[in-house]
Amino acid sequence: MYTLSPITCSRLNRLPKLPVVWEGDRRPIASGMLSAFGYDSEMEENEASDCIIWVDGTEGVLRAVSIVPADTGPEAVARTLLQAMESPQGAMPPARPQKLVVRDREIQFFLRGALQNLDVAIEHVADLPLIDDIFDSLGQAEPPSVPELPEDWLDALDTIAQETWDTAPWNLLSDHHILSVQLNRWGLDTLYVSVLGMAGMEYGLLLYRSAASLKQFREAALQENRTTQQMQQAFLSQDCLFLNFDLIEDDDAAPLLPLPWMKAAPSVVEPEFGSLHPLEGLRHHLEMEEAAALRITLKALNQFCQTHERALSKPKFPKRKEHYKLTDPLDNSPLTVTVATEPDLTKELEAMDIAVGGEEAAMPDLSGAFPVLRDDYVPEGSMVLVTRLPAEQVNRWQAMALYLSPHKKAQTFSGDLVPAIIIQTSRPKAKTLVKQLQEAQGIEAVCFNPGRDPMAVEMFHLGLLKTGDGEFHLFVEFSATDPNEHKVVERWESWRKGLGDRCLVLVASGVTGAARGRPTIRDMVAIFETHARTPEELRLPPLQMSYALDWD
Repeated sequence: MYTLSPITCSRLNRLPKLPVVWEGDRRPIASGMLSAFGYDSEMEENEASDCIIWVDGTEGVLRAVSIVPADTGPEAVARTLLQAMESPQGAMPPARPQKLVVRDREIQFFLRGALQNLDVAIEHVADLPLIDDIFDSLGQAEPPSVPELPEDWLDALDTIAQETWDTAPWNLLSDHHILSVQLNRWGLDTLYVSVLGMAGMEYGLLLYRSAASLKQFREAALQENRTTQQMQQAFLSQDCLFLNFDLIEDDDAAPLLPLPWMKAAPSVVEPEFGSLHPLEGLRHHLEMEEAAALRITLKALNQFCQTHERALSKPKFPKRKEHYKLTDPLDNSPLTVTVATEPDLTKELEAMDIAVGGEEAAMPDLSGAFPVLRDDYVPEGSMVLVTRLPAEQVNRWQAMALYLSPHKKAQTFSGDLVPAIIIQTSRPKAKTLVKQLQEAQGIEAVCFNPGRDPMAVEMFHLGLLKTGDGEFHLFVEFSATDPNEHKVVERWESWRKGLGDRCLVLVASGVTGAARGRPTIRDMVAIFETHARTPEELRLPPLQMSYALDWD
């Protein structure tokens, strides 16, 4: 039998000892109880599980709970107990109890041996009323499910959702281009519509019940250094109806580009409707009035986007308004719906993007177009490396024809290392890429700019090349939540600050051969000398890419 080490006992004995009694037990998990503890219900299908609970019987509060496979040894009971002492759930302080009570003799004997130097009494009792109450409440039958909408209404919502997918408003609008839909019915005055989809990450519509809620979430989503938990709370605080498209893809479909979110066309799209409210959170079922509002709103929006497709596709967001005479699906009465663009609100959101990001000094002209972002330069199957190269070696390359410098006379690099981006592909594709970059007046700058997915609340680092013609070209996407990928971007920023902003972009061949991931000078097709810039220097706000995939 294991016992706690003297060092561990010494650490635990330093915790304050309270005059309380804790109850502990280990019980099999009944059907449906895993989800009540926040665990994946798939565990239930794969293996039998036990629940270990420690509660403060004096205070009546839960201190620790863990779910373990049923064949796990009694050591798990001790581990959960130590968690209850040192890292209790909720806001309770770390502490030791005066006494532990358990109803299982085997657990009692095990803990007496394992904790013999901890100065805590361990006793056996026949009943544990507090733990019994917890398991009884969790084992109660689930509340009856909310009745679904009538079948014909579900069919009508699916039909209008498919029409919205075919209209594809995200091909025309970015998430800051706001449309208003004035209903004046079903307890709704005006809905403010934000479109998701231009980044190719998420497709759908957010229909805010007020402009204030739209601006509040926008501001929260743009705040820097927010934890995932904070972003989830901001997401749940929205006041809106939503339509989201679940993209069902063919498993055998090849990706369009070697980037996680650039995927092949979905074989099926499944619409998902729901509601978000600060006091209610996320709800996936709709009341009849909400469903009616969505049916009418989507019908009017689709007509509006089709009517004004040319104007909406231009860089400057236009001022347009239309009135539509439709029929209330609840009582067949006539109603008039007004759809309008909201250029003033759009400008306010654009300014907020920059103000929250601390970029007031470099605010772009909000009356013009956002920067052109393209994804069609970096070839399919390319590998992108973020590295440093010896300055002495780079200085020797400057005499070679493949070295392309922005200076009339190449300037040598001082120091030991030079930051570099290497794009490795096949030789024919590398030559095409170099030709495209040269025709675009070369590479003016390299930048990692934040991007975001408002619906999934996910952040990204978008690697961009700015060419001399003013366009930006995506060459890689890193997840801001993946520790390894985030570290790559952090290293690049530290190199930029420590080694100066001069850097290289190398286009190389050999991605399918022995040189994959480690190209030599013989594999280089072109070496562009350029500058590493910050988003502020390039006047870039946090972005959703201003293009859409053509899946027709």
